[in-house]
Amino acid sequence: MRIFVIGSGGREHALVWKLGQSPLVSTIFVAPGNGGTAQEKAVNVPIAAGDIPALVAFAKDNAIDLVVPGPELPLTEGVVDAMTAAGIQCFGPDKYCAQLEGSKAFAKDIMQRGNVPTAECAVFTDYAAARAYVQSKGAPLVIKADGLAAGKGVVVAMTDAEALAAVDDIMRDHAHGKAGDKVVIEEFLVGEEASFLCFCDGTVAAPLPSAQDHKAAWDGDKGPNTGGMGAYSPAPIIDDAQVASLIESTILPILRVLAADGHPFKGVLYAGLMMTAQGAKVLEYNTRFGDPECQPLLMRLESDLVPIMQACIEGTLAQCPVRYTQQSALGVVLAAKGYPASYPKGMPISGIAEADALPGVKVFHSGTSMDAAGRISANGGRILCITALGDSLAEAQASAYRALAKISMPESQSRSDIGAKGIRRLATGK
Repeated sequence: MRIFVIGSGGREHALVWKLGQSPLVSTIFVAPGNGGTAQEKAVNVPIAAGDIPALVAFAKDNAIDLVVPGPELPLTEGVVDAMTAAGIQCFGPDKYCAQLEGSKAFAKDIMQRGNVPTAECAVFTDYAAARAYVQSKGAPLVIKADGLAAGKGVVVAMTDAEALAAVDDIMRDHAHGKAGDKVVIEEFLVGEEASFLCFCDGTVAAPLPSAQDHKAAWDGDKGPNTGGMGAYSPAPIIDDAQVASLIESTILPILRVLAADGHPFKGVLYAGLMMTAQGAKVLEYNTRFGDPECQPLLMRLESDLVPIMQACIEGTLAQCPVRYTQQSALGVVLAAKGYPASYPKGMPISGIAEADALPGVKVFHSGTSMDAAGRISANGGRILCITALGDSLAEAQASAYRALAKISMPESQSRSDIGAKGIRRLATGK
């Protein structure tokens, strides 16, 4: 098979790496790719992830059998619809379903129609009305730009002043462009976050192992929100006994509503959960693998990924086994200093091969580029995700940080506590 992966992040490197292990795969192209995908069994193609006509043309010209979009942008722009119309299999939801991620207001409407537990909210297109709502409700509140904002359009405001400033930033100052033309203002939920992802074929949902992302930039969950500074799986906050009920309360209702709308959801449905004292509540949905959750999850996946993706597209997921190792996996993100605000680029990176050589370790590239001589340098905010397997979460954490210590990059930053919450919960039960 000839596979075409779309995207340039750590998630896409992980997808290329995992798809490349399949005996069904002969060739992998990735657009635009990064320094890491260039080192795998893949060919980087200089096409932007959002350029749908060019992506379709490439897929047709190169006899692609399966297209795998990684990021949300091509999904929300309708890449699945376009590839399907061209007679090419494409793993992911159509443009209608991708609104679950592309519009928080749309997602809230679908949740309400499916009786999915979620935070109370109000939606605004009027700036003055949004400010008045904040003043009437009072903090803490969560302010969200409705559209896509690269994981940075959400502000958890603990004071009225912070909430009003977030409304100003999103609606008046257009910090996230058109994504902020509409805002969703939610009640603040108390609890611990977890990531719950399922393969879906429109009717059936097959769960991936639980995972937990670390959104805050600094240790102790402090600092600004990022696209994710590390992740681990499994997440002890979700035990095996909860999985069936989570599918029933947070995944299947969405599949039923979308199917009733004439748009069966196919691909990966990712529920971002807050585990509250009243039970799990959905914070948001993503319509693709998370980044960096994808990296530890695919490290744990033992099944061939290609047949799973084809089963999702063809509606035969119930007949396709999805197997995982019982080992834990943990990934630590190495980012450019200053991320998610302004940050430098072009820093040389060394030690990746030494880290990769450690047992159970894989270094996934995100914001990197490779020159003609094979030298790797920084070319983004999140640079690498150093991911490791271990017989326990503590072992996976130790291996990942041991590997991180072998990598050198000027002007870098990383968290030193990825996985600490999970390890503490395993030790104390809370």
